[in-house]
Amino acid sequence: MPELGSKTTLSDEDFQTLLTDEEFKILRKQGTERAFSGEYNDHKEAGTYHCRACNAPLYTSETKFDSRTGWPSFWDAIEGRVETRPDNSYGMTRTEIVCAHCDSHLGHVFDDGPEPTGLRHCANSLSLVFHPETP
Repeated sequence: MPELGSKTTLSDEDFQTLLTDEEFKILRKQGTERAFSGEYNDHKEAGTYHCRACNAPLYTSETKFDSRTGWPSFWDAIEGRVETRPDNSYGMTRTEIVCAHCDSHLGHVFDDGPEPTGLRHCANSLSLVFHPETP
């Protein structure tokens, strides 16, 4: 598991060998999956969601909520694990969320989420890997 604050040395060519074509398109080329198509949209198990590209922990199930948008949504990330960037693609102004360790695209963050943060981290299921809580 990557240490907090560390950065990967892997190149896009390295990631291309580690990820499926669809995962690479989303994580490294800022793609998105269709709404309501991802495996974690309705997922309710207790545990931690990690970056599919580098396995860094990103979100806990305690911050996951049903946003009814068709993508897994979280009201907060694990501290220091997710970074934001301006995204002006497709004629829109949005805030992109990326893995702080490997800079992989996760999705976008919006200010229409629940308290206590009021944020909605809207992630692609294909950018995540779930690790269940161990008893």
